[in-house]
Amino acid sequence: MDADYVRRAYDFAEEAHRPQRRQSGEPYFAHVAQVAMILADLRMDVATVCTGLLHDTVEDTPATLEDITREFGEETASLVDGVTKLGQMELRSKRTKQAENLQKLVVAISADVRVLIVKLCDRLHNMRTLGAIPRPDKRERIARETLEIYAPLARRIGINRVCVELEDLAFEHINPAAHESINKRLKLLRDEHAQEVSAVSQAITDRLEQAGIEARIFGREKRPYSIWRKLERKGLTFEEIADIYAFRLIVTTPDECYRALGVIHQAWRCMPERFRDFISLPKPNNYRSLHTTVIGPHNVRVELQIRTEEMEAVAESGVAAHWRYKNSTYKYDPAAAQAAGGDPLERLRPFVEILNQGGDPDEFLEHAKLEMFADQVYCFTPKGDLISLPAGATPLDFAYAVHTELGHTTVAAKINGRERPLRTQLRNGDVVQIVKGGVRQPPQGWENLAITGRARAAIRRLIRESERDEFQRIGKIMAEHAFRREGRQLVETDLGDALARLDLKDAEELYEMLGRGRVSSGDLLNAVFPGRLDERGDVTDRELIEDDKARLFVRGRGLTQGVTLHFADCCSPLPGDRIVGLLIPDKGVEIHTIDCETLADHEEDEMDRWLDLAWTAEAEDNAVSMARIEAVLHNGQGVLAEIAKTVSENRGNIASVKTRRRSTDFFDMEFDVEVFDTRHLANILAALRMCPSVVSAERKRAEHEESEE
Repeated sequence: MDADYVRRAYDFAEEAHRPQRRQSGEPYFAHVAQVAMILADLRMDVATVCTGLLHDTVEDTPATLEDITREFGEETASLVDGVTKLGQMELRSKRTKQAENLQKLVVAISADVRVLIVKLCDRLHNMRTLGAIPRPDKRERIARETLEIYAPLARRIGINRVCVELEDLAFEHINPAAHESINKRLKLLRDEHAQEVSAVSQAITDRLEQAGIEARIFGREKRPYSIWRKLERKGLTFEEIADIYAFRLIVTTPDECYRALGVIHQAWRCMPERFRDFISLPKPNNYRSLHTTVIGPHNVRVELQIRTEEMEAVAESGVAAHWRYKNSTYKYDPAAAQAAGGDPLERLRPFVEILNQGGDPDEFLEHAKLEMFADQVYCFTPKGDLISLPAGATPLDFAYAVHTELGHTTVAAKINGRERPLRTQLRNGDVVQIVKGGVRQPPQGWENLAITGRARAAIRRLIRESERDEFQRIGKIMAEHAFRREGRQLVETDLGDALARLDLKDAEELYEMLGRGRVSSGDLLNAVFPGRLDERGDVTDRELIEDDKARLFVRGRGLTQGVTLHFADCCSPLPGDRIVGLLIPDKGVEIHTIDCETLADHEEDEMDRWLDLAWTAEAEDNAVSMARIEAVLHNGQGVLAEIAKTVSENRGNIASVKTRRRSTDFFDMEFDVEVFDTRHLANILAALRMCPSVVSAERKRAEHEESEE
């Protein structure tokens, strides 16, 4: 490390912060000096350590970024600038601002991950001195933000030593009673089991020496927050936690890791369900180690972690361990790190992808937390590429993890060679093959089939894009029809003045606002023809529409069910039914049968919200829709089997069955049946009525509740 360079940064920061004091009363410079010490302990490069010394100078002292650039160069100045911007956002950081702050953090760290490392070390020292803040509510807010954002990010890039300390310090302020209770129990265990732990350590040492394996062996105690998380999530008692004490065996090579494992398993019985091989299958942040639990000397359960010195460095320092691989610019060298066993920066890329999907900050925060708080499952592509996903992930999550466009076009999946539903939860070792379709659109309910933040963000973006496009299509049809009523032709280039009057930027926004119902056809016509009502007298749009009996007619315009088209539950339209649409603001078009009783509730609505619809030829030929049948059946053995057989023989499929009323002789039931159209439904109804056990069978219509006078 360039001692002179660091000394100059030390002197610069000390002089700049000389008059300042922290809330604890100590000189402010002590804080930046400690941050630099933590960075040096992580063996970061010179520019990053100097950034630790200088990170508050631009924000809190008269020093400027130009001063930093002149004295210490562009690289350090760029890092200081990145950390300064994060500090400025944090001054306004309340709970409601957390989402925006996380977005800014991701933008900064995607440019240079060292900004995040400095920020984590800055937060670590602030947490060590959090007790100096007098207000309990502020201490708790900072502790919760640390636990929810900064500690998971530290784990994400593999800096375990920073992560666990952040977690414990935050836990101490959020739940001090639990923290104190766990520490008391740990102290009792230390006193009770000190001799046993020493005996186990010596027994392991002796066995390895006999096998000719050189190893560094030391014990580690589980941290209070980690214990609390197990107690909380798994419902265990303190005594049931198997790995409160563990031993770490550091050997020379990966081969000796497996040799040591063999020696241990030959000496003591292992617990198979607690064996993990993270060497052959590293964690996504490149953590590698062998984990096993054995029934050791004196019948004590012992957890062991077996790894090399290189693996130990990555396990404790994560991405920071790779600063030993430097290129000519003294920056992190991902190619060299990859050659050494993996690139932990891959773990940050999902956050950048989520950010690129757009959406509001709260949505981003929701998706980012889904990415941060999850155990992992490891699956493979048919070519053998490893894909890591949160536990509970589905094939749809897998598809989006491979590539966003693959996720958008997914229609089915094969798991281990067999076709499985997209809702299937993946397990470790599954080989997943995604079946692509040709259409890039989100089927209904897709978002509920995905659990990863990356997949959900991508699906929401696709839905937003599809909604915008389809609302624009609807709006353009409405605008064309409105112009035809006026005996005019719609010419987009002539809309400039009207757009200004409506405070809209272009024709696309106009069409979208029309389609969403935020601007009516009447508003558009009045904006285009300001003297229109004066010329015609006091005539309303409703009367004009009723005069020419014209309603909007949509056929084959590419609108998508579940995006802007929604079938009403009250009448469940089927291909073959005459249908009408109601434009519901910001939802889309709700489709009803022409004789649906609930339409009476909308008779007084503006007429430009009514749309005459027709089924496309494709829908009439190929669609599968859901119809509800209500039937009265004799109560007898085998009746349901007879009903299911009859529906199946007539090419229908029963999706669900509900019993409404049951007596000694009869029972009333409802069936949801997949049918092609109204004729298909009529055939099924006729076949059911032929069954001896069926008293009656009719198509179910929702009961219309009359409004009170």
